[in-house]
Amino acid sequence: QVQLVESGGGLVQAGGSLRLFCAASGRTFSGYTMGWFRQAPGKGREFVAGIRWSRGSTYYADSVKGRFTISRDNAKSAVYLQMNSLKPEDTAVYYCAARADGAADFGSWGQGTQVTVSS
Repeated sequence: QVQLVESGGGLVQAGGSLRLFCAASGRTFSGYTMGWFRQAPGKGREFVAGIRWSRGSTYYADSVKGRFTISRDNAKSAVYLQMNSLKPEDTAVYYCAARADGAADFGSWGQGTQVTVSS
């Protein structure tokens, strides 16, 4: 498995921006689909954004489409989530996750980073 560590969370006003960073270590980064998930207080974990290894194609939850951008730097084994036009409902703990090539689920998870958006 790959080990993941997130950073970049914090407190921001509505309409502001934050950039989350996920550093991967351990097994080779190549071949992994990377994703960001979030969990708000009292709610289940939900998918936010994903980026595939092949061609770097991206996909997003409808709630963040047009506001969030996921990217990766394979040379640095890093994944980013640029979050713009933040809303109070984006408040959550954000998790980075990795899914190995051919695997059905995301099997590696970071510890999470808190994002709080004030109104």
